[in-house]
Amino acid sequence: MWEGPLEKVGEYRYEIPRTYKGKNGNLNMRTSGRVYVSDDMIDSIRKDDALEQVANVTTLPGIVGRSMAMPEIHWGYGFPIGGVAATSADDGVISPGGVGFDINCGVRLVRTNLHIDDLDREKIRTLVDEMFKNVPSGVGSKAKVRLSRNELDRVIEMGAKWAVENGYGWERDLEVLEENGHMETDISTISEKAKERGKSQVGSLGAGNHFLEIQKVADIFDEEVARVYGIEKNQVVVLIHTGSRGFGHQVCTDHLRVLENAVRKYGIRLPDRQLACAPVHSNEGQAYLKAMAGAANFAWCNRQMIVHWVRQSFENVLGEDAEDMGMEIVYDVCHNVAKLEEHEVDGKKMKVYVHRKGATRAFGPGKREVPLKYREVGQPVIIPGDMGTESYLLKGTKQSEETFGSTCHGAGRVLSRTAAKKKWRGEEIGRNLENKGIYAHPASWSVMAEESPDAYKDVSKVVSVTHGAGISLKVARMVPLGVVKG
Repeated sequence: MWEGPLEKVGEYRYEIPRTYKGKNGNLNMRTSGRVYVSDDMIDSIRKDDALEQVANVTTLPGIVGRSMAMPEIHWGYGFPIGGVAATSADDGVISPGGVGFDINCGVRLVRTNLHIDDLDREKIRTLVDEMFKNVPSGVGSKAKVRLSRNELDRVIEMGAKWAVENGYGWERDLEVLEENGHMETDISTISEKAKERGKSQVGSLGAGNHFLEIQKVADIFDEEVARVYGIEKNQVVVLIHTGSRGFGHQVCTDHLRVLENAVRKYGIRLPDRQLACAPVHSNEGQAYLKAMAGAANFAWCNRQMIVHWVRQSFENVLGEDAEDMGMEIVYDVCHNVAKLEEHEVDGKKMKVYVHRKGATRAFGPGKREVPLKYREVGQPVIIPGDMGTESYLLKGTKQSEETFGSTCHGAGRVLSRTAAKKKWRGEEIGRNLENKGIYAHPASWSVMAEESPDAYKDVSKVVSVTHGAGISLKVARMVPLGVVKG
């Protein structure tokens, strides 16, 4: 139980004061910590040491603004899951702990012009089974497209554009991906071991909390914005949640070793070795950023190929062309990444590296990074629920500048995977979902147990906090009809 100071400073806002030195007692905080939560969440988030991690992040050299955490906050590597921090582009550091191992784990929402009445339960079951057949999933899953080393290098360099140029999707898809599905990288910063792990995984779902889900739009909260996003009540949509697989994990692992040495080399004092970092302009810092960008590109390509196979699955089962079914990508967001962005700090615009670890970008109206067709209303923000519960479509706001354009990313775990497997059986979870009218096709029953809905926080409460705080606002709520579980 974390027993440090947590002071309420506004609606849905709590602060760890700068005077708190943390349990290590040997490092001063450079700023305060801020946590976006409701009053009734406080007891639960004190149950692990994630708040200590919020305080630890404040000691990073060059941190700008506060160390922050979203309402799904729980213990992570270095940073908490749900953590956000910005560091100066001039004299700050970059920390892989602020990104995580599954680099560019993200979510993509695909709309259709299908109405819920167009699909009976048998059609939904058939669609889910077809997607399971077409998209490799599960622990150690291998892609059905085997790439040569040269082709993999092109994926790492080009991201989603490689997929589109090779027939996996439409050119206009790229317009609605965060960063257009590409960041500048340098292939030399990525190890042969990472490439070896990645070459057989491009175009696969993986395991854990990753999924493909057919959903219906249950509620519209903002009619005008929903119309701009192409969303209406009782519409059928598809949500895709996956990342950079073992490739991204290896990239993170490789560079953590280098940055642990960099901490000593540059004389950086840290309260937790998991915050390993390097100055952004150092060779070590730049190498990590370039490698991270390559892993992000891998993930964007991965989700692009999966979209292609989802469209094919709908075509095969329903006998219509994907374009005729209006299967357009609404948007794609990543929630494990660090990016150079311009934000206003103390009334002045400055360049910062924003670390989002289990947090989603949520840019408001007028930002040039938002696709032109959404720019007047703000960026679409996609928040997946856990298996069997609702997901949300939100919009970014100008208020989110206080969080460096960031909001929550999902429900957040309350039970570890090990604890969940001890408590539930996967077959039992499958039956419970079936009783709710949700058909699940898992790669393994073990993963079904790990991903039990009761192992997660209530996503509606998480979203209500960010909505109430004004850092992202509700547009629509989607509920599951069928799910492929990795």
